[in-house]
Amino acid sequence: MRKLYDLLSRATYAHLQIAQGFSKKLKLFVQGRKSSFPTLTSQIQAGDKTIWFHCASLGEFEQGVPIMESLRKDYPECKILVTFFSPSGYEIKKNTPLADTVVYLPFDTQKNARKFLEIVNPVLALFIKYEIWPNYLLELQLRNIPTLLVSGLFSKKQVFFKSHGGFMRSALKAFDHFFVQDRNSVELLNGLGIENVSISGDTRFDRVSHQIEQDNSLDFMDAFKGNSLCLVCGSTWPEDEGALLPYINDSQDDIKFVLAPHKIEPSKIEDFRKKLAKPSVLYSEREGKNLNEASVLIVDTIGLLSKIYSYADIAYVGGAMGSTGLHNILEPATFGVPIIIGNNFDGFPEAKRLQQLAGLFSISNETECSDILNKLVTDKNFRNKTGMICGHFVNSNTGATRIITQHITQLYANGLV
Repeated sequence: MRKLYDLLSRATYAHLQIAQGFSKKLKLFVQGRKSSFPTLTSQIQAGDKTIWFHCASLGEFEQGVPIMESLRKDYPECKILVTFFSPSGYEIKKNTPLADTVVYLPFDTQKNARKFLEIVNPVLALFIKYEIWPNYLLELQLRNIPTLLVSGLFSKKQVFFKSHGGFMRSALKAFDHFFVQDRNSVELLNGLGIENVSISGDTRFDRVSHQIEQDNSLDFMDAFKGNSLCLVCGSTWPEDEGALLPYINDSQDDIKFVLAPHKIEPSKIEDFRKKLAKPSVLYSEREGKNLNEASVLIVDTIGLLSKIYSYADIAYVGGAMGSTGLHNILEPATFGVPIIIGNNFDGFPEAKRLQQLAGLFSISNETECSDILNKLVTDKNFRNKTGMICGHFVNSNTGATRIITQHITQLYANGLV
């Protein structure tokens, strides 16, 4: 089965070599990997003690950040290598100061996995959430390199729990330990005979809880918001914007709206602006403008959303009105802000739990969106109570990083790392 998987991996990569001409993202995916081995060879030397983090994309990187920060402090002699599968993670974080080296993960073939591990020879490997690459994992196991899955999340829909998933189950068993987010994941793994599992929770709670301790002030937000109530709509897609538009256009003049699209595409932003009945301004146009005169601020850049959420009285988090996947609800929650999302959020246990606690509201159309926004805007006590639920939710779920790093400390003490 491994030979068949290897053949399929090589065939898939060959297909992507052809398909890259039709997609900018695919081109980054393919071309970016051409520099992976040269970069590794030049930046990692024989004898380096390297800790390897692998992340699918940006969200998984954020889950790894608290652990990286802790290991940087506790083991300064170690280098940190971060690999990404997706351009949406690599292109944003390729210069992160948390890592000594950042590359795309070479495609999962036996040849690549062997070459990668011969160069890197990590003392420890950490895979984030549900990144399972059989060739890399089996090679790590052969070399007796401690390998952890952190912030893991499993569901019955995954191939590991299907009758035809035997090969992928063998890859799972290459992990030395699983740190998972919930009891359901423990039970699913136990059902496969995997007992080396701990519930740690999600490291994202630790990540966002630190954000509230930072200086989140932004001059342009102070100028734009003033004393008005502010709805921040983060990581939105066209489906989200379609649900929000009627409320924005019909709202009273003293409400401010911040829209931070997930994809910065000027043509789509301009199309949205044309539909607005309220005065709007782009972040890129802010210089020399009286921002307070605008009702809608469109943030056509990246990297500011986590701070912008500190100005929110209400947050709408995008991704769940369509099929792209819900974005990070914990970023606004840590500031004690009530949250609205779409209705497609299977696989996001934090959203389900916060909805059960009545800190988050799910909508399926523009009418439902307007109804809950009207209630949150007009009922200050309701808004404040809901926000307090969100803030408490984050505070009561921190601690995953401590559990994971204690395990790593024990590995060091026992000479296994």
